[in-house]
Amino acid sequence: MTGPGAAWAGGRNGERVDGWLSDRAKSAEAAVPGGFDLSECVTEPIHLLGGIQSYGTLVAVDAGSGVVDTAARNTGAVLGVACEDLPGGPVTRILEETDYAEALEATAAFQDTAAFLPVRAGTEGDRRPFDLSVHRVGDLLVLEFEPREEGDAFRFSGFYRGVRAALARLRSATTVAECCARAVREMRALTGFDRVVAYRFDGPEGPGEVVAEDVDASLESWLGLWFPATDIPPQARRLYRENWIRVITDVDDESVRLHPPVRPATGRPLDLSQAALRTVSGFHLEYLRNISVASSMSVSVLRDEDLWGLIACHGAGPVRLSPEVRSACELFGAAFSLQLAAIEEKERAQALLKANERTAVVAALLDGRLEEAVARHGDAVRALLDADGFVLSRGGRVTASGIEVPEELVAVLRRRAGVLTPGSLWSTDRLPEEARGTEDGGPGTGVGGPGTGDSGPEAGPAGVLMIPLGASGEFLAWTRQERPVPQHWAADPSEPVRVGPRGERLTPRGSSAVFRSVMRGRSLPWSPHDEAAALELWRILTGLVLRHADTLAVLNDELRMTNLDLDSFAHIAAHDLKEPLRGISNSATFVMEDAASELDETTLRRLRTMQRLAGRMDELLNSLLDYARLGRAGLQVREVSLAEVVDGALDVVGPRLEQARVTVVRGRPGTLRADADRLYEILVNLLVNAAKYAGDHDRRTVEIGLEEVVPPGAVRPETAVVVRDNGIGIATDQQQEVFHLFRRLHGPGERGGGTGVGLAVVKRIVERHGGRLWLDSVPGEGTAFYFVLPSEPSGGSGTA
Repeated sequence: MTGPGAAWAGGRNGERVDGWLSDRAKSAEAAVPGGFDLSECVTEPIHLLGGIQSYGTLVAVDAGSGVVDTAARNTGAVLGVACEDLPGGPVTRILEETDYAEALEATAAFQDTAAFLPVRAGTEGDRRPFDLSVHRVGDLLVLEFEPREEGDAFRFSGFYRGVRAALARLRSATTVAECCARAVREMRALTGFDRVVAYRFDGPEGPGEVVAEDVDASLESWLGLWFPATDIPPQARRLYRENWIRVITDVDDESVRLHPPVRPATGRPLDLSQAALRTVSGFHLEYLRNISVASSMSVSVLRDEDLWGLIACHGAGPVRLSPEVRSACELFGAAFSLQLAAIEEKERAQALLKANERTAVVAALLDGRLEEAVARHGDAVRALLDADGFVLSRGGRVTASGIEVPEELVAVLRRRAGVLTPGSLWSTDRLPEEARGTEDGGPGTGVGGPGTGDSGPEAGPAGVLMIPLGASGEFLAWTRQERPVPQHWAADPSEPVRVGPRGERLTPRGSSAVFRSVMRGRSLPWSPHDEAAALELWRILTGLVLRHADTLAVLNDELRMTNLDLDSFAHIAAHDLKEPLRGISNSATFVMEDAASELDETTLRRLRTMQRLAGRMDELLNSLLDYARLGRAGLQVREVSLAEVVDGALDVVGPRLEQARVTVVRGRPGTLRADADRLYEILVNLLVNAAKYAGDHDRRTVEIGLEEVVPPGAVRPETAVVVRDNGIGIATDQQQEVFHLFRRLHGPGERGGGTGVGLAVVKRIVERHGGRLWLDSVPGEGTAFYFVLPSEPSGGSGTA
C-alpha cells in the first residue's frame, strides 16, 4: 500500500534483517515516543481484517443452500435486519429470490470475477435500490450492498461512450512514457480525483517511482519521486495481483465489523480479498491523513502476471465511486496493462530487427577459432550491447575483453549457467544485490533495494547479461560498470519512522520533504534491444559452431587416420632407410681402408664426401625417428619440479654452455603438470639453442624460470616457462619458420650445425600437452621462448 497509492511505513532498502526490516528501521521505531512496531505493517493480514467501509453493507451466503453465513454489523441500518438475526437464515429475507438466482448465475462461470447488479433489497415491504456487487470465496457467495438514490438508474450504457473514447486515446500511445501520461489524464477525467499518478515498481520487491502525474494546480507535484520498497509489503503486493482495484471512500470512515468475527467452519475471519468494501489498515489510514488525503483509489498494472505498478488516485475530500465507474476503471487498468505490453512487444520486435543487422556485422568478424576472434574483435562485441566488458567461457578457457571480471564472478556465472537452459537469457543491473541474495554469494533472486549512497561501489561489474551455452557451465556474458544515479525520495530512506504533524507516527511523504541520494551498485539497465542482440548473436554463433563442429568432426577423423599413417610411415621409413644407409657408409669406409694407396686424391675426396653425407642423413633419420616417436608415445603426466628438470638438462647441456661462455640464471621456480621426460627434452633443445646462437659479446646469459605473462591473443596473464637468452636473435619474418621441421636459418656448418628439428620437437611436445608455445625476439638483443602447459593436458596420462 504505497506512498502514492496506499502507504506503509518503510525501512531503508538494502539493509534487510528478518525479511523486510532493517537494523536502522528498528532503531528508528524504538526512538518514537510510546514505541512503534514497524513489523506489524509487514505481517498484518490485510485481507482478513474483518471489517468493511460503512457506506455499504455485506452479507456472505452459502452458495449451495442460500443460508447466510456472515453479516456486517450495519445490516440493521442499511437493510433493516439486525446482523444477529441474519446468520443461519435464508438470504431471501433481504433479497428477492429472482435477484439471488441472477447473482448465482452471474458468478457461476467466472467464480474469481465480481458481477454487478441493480437490485432492490431490505425487509419485505421496504425494498430499496442498491448496487449489488457479488463474488465467490470458496463455497460462499459474498454480496455487497451499496445504497443508491431512488431514480438513479444504472448508467453504464451512457458511461460506456466516455470509457470507449478514453481507451481509444490510450491505444494511440506509442511509447511507455506517453502511455503512462495519457493513462493518468484519462483516469482523472473518469473519476474526478484531485491527483492521479502512474507508479512503477523497480523490480518485484523494489521501491517505486512516480513516472507520470495529472494533478490539481493547487497541489504539489510528486513526479519523479521515489518511495521506499517497504511502503508496499509482500502481502499488499500479492493482494494487488489478485484484486485489481482498491477504493477508499473516506479515510475518516469508521469501519464496520463482521458478525460473527470468525467463521465457525474455518476458525478464521472471512477472506475479503475481492471485496470492494473491504476495510483498510489503520497504518494506511493514518498515513493518508498525514498527507491530507481524504479518499483514494489504486488500480493494478500487470505485466505477464507480475505487478508492474499502480495507477494511484487521491482526493482532497470523500469520493464515492459507483460500481460501474469502478468497473470502468478496472477495465481501463487492464487496457493500460495490455497497451504497455503491446508497446514493449513492438519495441522488442524493432529491437530484434535492428539487432539482426548489427549482429550480422559482428558475427562476420567472428570467423575461425571463436576465442581468438573474440580477443581480436572484443571492441565490436562489447559495442553490440553498449557494454563495458565481455566474457566467453568455453572449453575450460576464459576469454575476456574490456573491464576485468574477477575469477570469483566467473565461477559464479559458470554455476548459474550450468543450471539454466542453453540459449535462455539471464540478466541483472544490480549484481551486488543479487550476490547478497544467496548464501553462497552467487546471483540470487534480487531481493535487495538500492543503496542510498553512503557506501562505495561494489568491486567488479555491477551489471551482467549472460547466455548459457551448455549444461557444462559454458556461457557468453556482457558486463557493465556501476553507474551512480541521483534519486529524489519522498521520505528519507534512512529514517522510515518519525512523528508526523498530527501526532501520528508515520512520516508524511511528499515533495515538501524531498531527500536526495545516489543509487549505487547499479549499472545501466539492459534494454529489449540488448536482449534481442545478445540472443541473435547466440543464435548465429550456435549455427556456426554446430556447422563447424560437424565439419571438424569429419576432418578430425580424417586427420586422425592420416596422422597415424604418417607417424607409421615416418617411423618405418626412417628405420628401414637406416639399414641401406649404413651399408653405403660402411662400403665407402672399406674402399678407403682397402685401396687407399691405389686411389687418387679426387676419388678419396669423393668417398669422404659420401661418408659425410651418409652421416648427415643418419642424423636426419634419427631426428625424424624422434619426431615420429612423439606422436606415438603416451604422456606420463604428474606434478614435476621445474628446478629438478632444469638440473637434469644442465647435466647434459652444461658443458656446451660453459664452452660457449653462457651463464645460466635461475628464475622463479615452481611445479608443472607435465611428462618429466618430455619437459626435459624441451629444455635441452632450448638450452642447446642458447649455446649455439650466443651473442658476440662477453656477458652471455640464458635465464630459465616461471613468469606471469599474457599469451598472444589472450587478455589474462598465465603462468609460463620462459627460456630467455641475450644471443643473436631472430629476424621478425623468420620467427615462425624456426618451428618447422628441418628448417635452419644458417648453413649446416654454421653455429654448431644441427638438423633443424629441435624447435619442431619442442613445439610438438608442448602441443601434445595441450599447451601453447611462442617466442619474442629482437635481432641482436636475444630471444625468449615461452610455453604454457595446462593443468590437465589434453593427451592425459598414458594416452597416445
